Amino acid sequence: MSGVSTEIAAERLRDEKLIGLARSRERDLLTRRDSVGLVAAGFLVAAAAGLLLSGGRPPSASALAVCVLCYAVASRIQFEVAGGYTIPTEVVFVPMWFLLPPGLLPAAVCCGLILGVIPDLVRRRTSLDRIALILAGSWHAVGPALVLAAAGAPQTSWHAVPVLLAALAAQLAFDFAASFVVTYPVLQVSPRTHLRSTAPAYAVDLMLAPLGLLVAFPAHANPWTLLALLPVFALFSTFAHERQSRIDHALELSSAYRGTAMLLGDVIEADDAYTGSHSRDVVELALEVADRLALAPRRRQQVELAALLHDVGKVKVPAEIVNKRGPLDEDEWAVMRTHTILGEEMLEQVGGLLGEVGRVVRSCHERWDGAGYPDGLSGDAIPLAARIVCCCDAWSAMTTDRSYRRALPPRDAFAELVRCRGTHFDPQVVDALLAVLHA
Repeated sequence: MSGVSTEIAAERLRDEKLIGLARSRERDLLTRRDSVGLVAAGFLVAAAAGLLLSGGRPPSASALAVCVLCYAVASRIQFEVAGGYTIPTEVVFVPMWFLLPPGLLPAAVCCGLILGVIPDLVRRRTSLDRIALILAGSWHAVGPALVLAAAGAPQTSWHAVPVLLAALAAQLAFDFAASFVVTYPVLQVSPRTHLRSTAPAYAVDLMLAPLGLLVAFPAHANPWTLLALLPVFALFSTFAHERQSRIDHALELSSAYRGTAMLLGDVIEADDAYTGSHSRDVVELALEVADRLALAPRRRQQVELAALLHDVGKVKVPAEIVNKRGPLDEDEWAVMRTHTILGEEMLEQVGGLLGEVGRVVRSCHERWDGAGYPDGLSGDAIPLAARIVCCCDAWSAMTTDRSYRRALPPRDAFAELVRCRGTHFDPQVVDALLAVLHA
């Protein structure tokens, strides 16, 4: 695999867990019909109340029809982002603020979303339960409706920008509140975490809002002007499909990497049961340390694979040395120390991400003070992933029975980590590991 392909895969994979979660979220949400139903019912009440609002401009059948149609088309274009997906409806929604009475906005948005999902219902690509999610997801239209109604349904004018900003803020606030209430029973995340996952979608809305305002000026005189957006939606749709294909490819690639790593792990375990099970123990501990250090997803993935494969080179070391009962002599240790280089060579033959992990595997027995092997690296010159694996590997080895010694009691292993902090091990990694073990 080329370096460019590896970078593309890594970029798409940095939010892999969130994307995978988002793809299954709709199914999970539908299993919690109580929360979805409650939010959907609340929206129906708000939409019905909006229809009863008095004042504002009279409704136009043609304006309503073109708004609902364009909103439906835009809603079928989904760009996957870390926390789910976003749809480019803002470019239609903003003109709707001027073309329709404020009280009609929630009902019009809901109708557009339902119209957009009808092709999937006809083809049985989704179920009727999806309607409940649509109703629950239409709350974002209520906020602008309230702001615009309070402002007296302003006409299309640059002087109305402050009101429009307030309407946009209300849109995001209502959407955030409704989506949090719907998703909390399933995801159990804090408001801050939920905001982090929805921020990319809100960023898209904010960027499209000025375009929507520009479209609103000619559309106010002739609502059918909105149909000029259809070629833009066709372009958006092309980009969305290309992005989805790249994400699919990246997820498949990640699965292939992980599957290859697990297969190599099975090979290690078949050759040496201790090394295999020991590596899997190190993986769990190393990932917890990586999370404690708030590593980026790309770096965290390196930690995971390096922890699993840090001893893969031992399959090329003579079995009588690997499985020897008792301590190794100097000559045997010299052979054993080659396993990191052998592991790097094996993984480089696989290439791609595992080739990069091979360079980490090579350094997993380096020491913070430079007395390790095979290259005598020290301090920050040692890859952080290797420093994490080294420390977690040592803890696992100290607390595991070997053929030539009993496992150390946790108290003694703790003391050894502290004693070697700043010499054998990276101080910040030791601190993170101790925090994990004491948690």
